[in-house]
Amino acid sequence: MDILQYQTVVVGTGASGYNAACRLHQYGVRDIVIVTEDVNAGTSRNTGSDKQTYYKLTLGGGFPDSVMEMAQTLFEGQAVDGDIALCEAALSAPSFLRLVELGVPFPKNRYGEFVGYKTDHDPRSRASSVGPYTSKRMTEALEQDAVNRGIKVLDRLQVIRILTYGERVVGLLCLDLTRQDDPQRRFVPIVCTNVILATGGPAGIYRDSAYPESQFGASALAFRAGACGSNLTEWQYGLASVSPRWNVSGTYMQALPRFVSTDQKGEDEHEFLLDFFGDEGVMLTNVFLKGYQWPFDVRKVENGSSIIDILVWLESQKGRRVWLDFRANPQGKDVDFCRLSDQAYMYLQKAGACFGTPIERLLHMNAPAVDYYSEHNVDLKTEMLEIALCAQHNNGGIDVDLWWRTRVEGLYVAGEAACTHGVYRPGGSALNAGQVGSLRAAQHIARKGQGESRASDESVEKESFALAEAVLGGEDNVQSLIRQFESRMSACAAALREEKGIRALLNDANLALENFADRVRVKEAAGLKAAFRLRDMLFAQRAYLFAMLDYLEHGGGSRGSALYIGREAGAPLGGVTQLIDCAGGAPRSVWREVHPLPEA
Repeated sequence: MDILQYQTVVVGTGASGYNAACRLHQYGVRDIVIVTEDVNAGTSRNTGSDKQTYYKLTLGGGFPDSVMEMAQTLFEGQAVDGDIALCEAALSAPSFLRLVELGVPFPKNRYGEFVGYKTDHDPRSRASSVGPYTSKRMTEALEQDAVNRGIKVLDRLQVIRILTYGERVVGLLCLDLTRQDDPQRRFVPIVCTNVILATGGPAGIYRDSAYPESQFGASALAFRAGACGSNLTEWQYGLASVSPRWNVSGTYMQALPRFVSTDQKGEDEHEFLLDFFGDEGVMLTNVFLKGYQWPFDVRKVENGSSIIDILVWLESQKGRRVWLDFRANPQGKDVDFCRLSDQAYMYLQKAGACFGTPIERLLHMNAPAVDYYSEHNVDLKTEMLEIALCAQHNNGGIDVDLWWRTRVEGLYVAGEAACTHGVYRPGGSALNAGQVGSLRAAQHIARKGQGESRASDESVEKESFALAEAVLGGEDNVQSLIRQFESRMSACAAALREEKGIRALLNDANLALENFADRVRVKEAAGLKAAFRLRDMLFAQRAYLFAMLDYLEHGGGSRGSALYIGREAGAPLGGVTQLIDCAGGAPRSVWREVHPLPEA
């Protein structure tokens, strides 16, 4: 068995991971390596939206702005630590401008001002974009910087444990995906002093997901190593296509498509929105607004477009499939645009889109939105697009301080895996948080010195070795178990949450973990990757489900992108943060007040 040794290991090859490695190199740290199970996988490289946004300080025009004002905006998202908000605001411009220098073509005018636009939960116009693939362009630019710096990448290694000694990191245990058949070489230990975990959000815990299929997440690695979860209850959900996975925000809704449900065979078509709205003008206005108000928001259910998310979810709960149909207008007749709200009518009139069918309007306003699906073998001109209410982003995550450190010495978390957001966040702030967090982690590692390597507790490694042998042999059931637990999570613990279902699923996740070696089987060694992934998913689900129940027990109610069925609104709980400690057995919670905005 090969044993590798580095001072610092970065896990993940997305925008945050590459930036962490490049920043370490910039600050003089050379003994570094990036570890990934697939260099081309992950959310940063494989996702986007109608207009994917980067949120930063205003860098153009005559509108006033300041670091503290931006920090205040982030802080007002509820359950947000003020010191982290200030870091993200202060370093937004340097992080943005570095991406520009690396070749990411954020738009600017002929005078050099970076033009901005207003995004959700944004009092200014701080947003910028290079189109639907902003995070992909960022990742590619940062990857090239890493190549230019000669930073080593170890591909096809799946991290299955963070190794610790006491309360500090001493290494990683990886499954070599190229050698799973070899019992003597399938595991690769890496001895190190620091780990920066940049593995994205725990996308794999849900079936209905807007995350790319290549994104799974690895939050349970940090939980099991002793790091706490924070704000785990807070997610962002929205309507997305099922295959390919893509947010149907922006012009997809502004084109006013039909919403159709069918049985599982795709038959028995029914336009279901009008059953609720009654008035066609009100219905179409809410469909239009869904483009602006894409994330599900409990504040926009009674008098906003989020009722559409619930109606889609209710159809799926009936066992029906839901589709967008751009081929014909709702109800099969010409749209009377004068029946729309003034906001919707004026927008479409200004865009010159008060005509034709949804596909004609979409092609007129945003032809690349149609091209995207054509490139993924879906022709919106001739077929319907299946959608669902999907998990899109975890505002919670691993608890970190203002240097993106966890409570485990030597373990840092950056990107979506880290909790730096609260209940609400401005659109695009996640891309900025990933760049700032990886920068801060690299700065801290560079300044604190290398530290001393120590041996890990060998029992942790032996447990993984024994588990691999225990699950090998017999009829493979891993994929069916993954689908079962993912489906149940989407049904009871996503945008609409039901306490009884959450309790039942938490109980079953605990039982599955307790009996994992006896219950789980893979027919061949190639299935070990999925077996360890299933275990990681169950550990993560346990933490998130426990957090939801604990939140309810503390008087919390519907907020943000989560509606708790049958519960009153509950206490705001905006000035506190819920921490979930999973170390040493059953999860337990600690509640603390958020850190105030510093008076720097």
